[in-house]
Amino acid sequence: MARNKECLTLLIDVGPSMHDLLPQVENLCSLLIEKKLIYSRYDEVGLVLFGTQDTKNELKDEVGGYDNIVVLRDMRVVGSDLAEALQPLPRGTVNVLDAVVVGMDMMIKKYEATNKGKKRLCLVTNALYAIKDPYQGTKEDQVSTIAEQMTVHGMRMESIIVRGMLNIKGDERVIDENDRLLSIFSDKTNAKMVYVDNPTSLLGALRTRNVSPVTVFRGELELSPEMKIQVWVYKKTSEERLPTLKKYSDKAPPTDMFAKHEVKVDYEYRVEEDPSKFVPPEERIKGYRYGPHVIPISSEELDAVKFKPDKGVKLLGHYYMKDVYIFVPEPDNTRAVQAVSALARAMEQTNEVAILRCVWRNGQTNVTVGVLTPNLSNKDNIPDSFYFNVLPLADDIREFQFPSFSNFPASWLPNEQQQEVADNFVKMLNLAPSGRTEILEPDLTPNPVLQRFYRHLALKSKQPDAALPPLDHSLKMITEPEPQLISNNKSTIDAFRGQFYLKENIKRKKSARRYLPEVPTGSDEGEVGDPTDTGVANSTENKLVVFEVDQIGDLTPVQDFEAMMSRRDSPTWIIKALTDMKKKIYKLVGDSSAVESYPKALECLVALRKGCILEQEPKDFNDFLRRLHKFCQDENQNFVHELVSRQITLISKSEAIDSEVTEDEAKAFLVKVEPKLE
Repeated sequence: MARNKECLTLLIDVGPSMHDLLPQVENLCSLLIEKKLIYSRYDEVGLVLFGTQDTKNELKDEVGGYDNIVVLRDMRVVGSDLAEALQPLPRGTVNVLDAVVVGMDMMIKKYEATNKGKKRLCLVTNALYAIKDPYQGTKEDQVSTIAEQMTVHGMRMESIIVRGMLNIKGDERVIDENDRLLSIFSDKTNAKMVYVDNPTSLLGALRTRNVSPVTVFRGELELSPEMKIQVWVYKKTSEERLPTLKKYSDKAPPTDMFAKHEVKVDYEYRVEEDPSKFVPPEERIKGYRYGPHVIPISSEELDAVKFKPDKGVKLLGHYYMKDVYIFVPEPDNTRAVQAVSALARAMEQTNEVAILRCVWRNGQTNVTVGVLTPNLSNKDNIPDSFYFNVLPLADDIREFQFPSFSNFPASWLPNEQQQEVADNFVKMLNLAPSGRTEILEPDLTPNPVLQRFYRHLALKSKQPDAALPPLDHSLKMITEPEPQLISNNKSTIDAFRGQFYLKENIKRKKSARRYLPEVPTGSDEGEVGDPTDTGVANSTENKLVVFEVDQIGDLTPVQDFEAMMSRRDSPTWIIKALTDMKKKIYKLVGDSSAVESYPKALECLVALRKGCILEQEPKDFNDFLRRLHKFCQDENQNFVHELVSRQITLISKSEAIDSEVTEDEAKAFLVKVEPKLE
């Protein structure tokens, strides 16, 4: 049996009060089957409907009762036939909850005492109608007995209670009683209750993929050299990615029932100078690029320079970005449970957290530093634990620079009325308004990209040429605002639109390309672009020659600089543009006919300053301007006066956050230099 194999029984209420919801339930169950066909094709799934007009279950034949319950599919390996059986579900006429017992009976007869912890019941209902009284005892006694049997046979249960999606209102007394009875399962056994109030939450309420928890660390939590606690560490959260799809081979004969249709890829390494010569593994070595060169480094050299800390988790002190981990005391270790509980409760009372240094495995090359926060349990059978969040390092921090409104002219700033309508517009989009439940709760909101991928993959398996289907209504509620939200806040939207005049920005994007007319056949190369060349000027079919700007020329240095700065095919272009522009400015200032070159040198300097602000390189410009200032004081003071007259100064911290120059220092730099007296 597969290690993560799950045995799941779906218990679905198809009574009258659920009829309007059944299309969403069908969609939910179909998605579950589609994901199991990808990730868990050896899982076994059964389907029980209750509230039906007919009756079909073994308990009815064996002991009587259990009416209006139909076993639509016995427990067996998941297949496409189950997805077809769910479309559509039959509609029933009576409301009952005895299906829990029928689902348990199916699993007990099928697996007996095996598969403990891998058997799951999933109940989908609105629980609006009363549970009938048992022949003996009370309803609470009956539910407690069922819960005890679930614990004995290692079964888990999920109850998805659908409320708020229908206009049907039930008896409040009956609803409260049903909620209290279902909560007994959570208290007595391994069960979970989830309330949903919209189709999107329903789609994310059912755990469609079974992932067994795996420890990333088992060892000692070292508080000091003398105090250590045995703990196990699991991942609490992790990013769900698109599945890795394998290559499929259709070369096997159609009659071969045992064909695996696998595609195996083998790589051969051959000598470039002599392709017929094969290079064996022992003669190969890894190479790493360093600029234009490839540096060979053997595995022995790599191993010698690797950082190899000892395995362990050590407290660094008392004082969130990647996956979340959970620290639990070692199972069946009473002293560890007590120690973790005492430490967690003390940290909670003193409002403290702990900073940890973690090395999950021996030989691991990186060390994880994070914060440990207490997680106190409110159940007697679940011990206290800790949550561990990885702290970002300096390389992980990304600072996005946004200009301050204070730097804009007054005509650009919003007035009080504009600010008010903008605030109201933002508040309108709040997903957690006061007095209402949160919209799109993270625990109940599925990833729309993944859900659509699974749906399309299931469709392509049946129809290879099928087009991408339209977005499902439940997923559209995640990616688009609700129409009701827009209609209810039409006045807010109109007020926002009325306060701001919007027009299309027709400013063209700067291009890093130059275009020149192509030389016509038979013409002289020196005449290209000459307006007197009627063969070029009058032709309506001139082609354009396109080339990338890779250096700063003498004719249009500012345009060349901007073109190089806008190139994104390599980060080296920005460095080259800044370096070449500095050389160009030095050349213009130091020219023998420098006075005639001043205007162009000043234009280049202004362009360089602007580029350094945009690329957050203030230090580069400030150091250059200081050197240029010193050079001109010694060689050409006239250019210094030009700098003062044009107010070209250092880049201050108000213009670029990385600058070390204050605004006062930038102003003080522009001290007019008096000419020397002869």
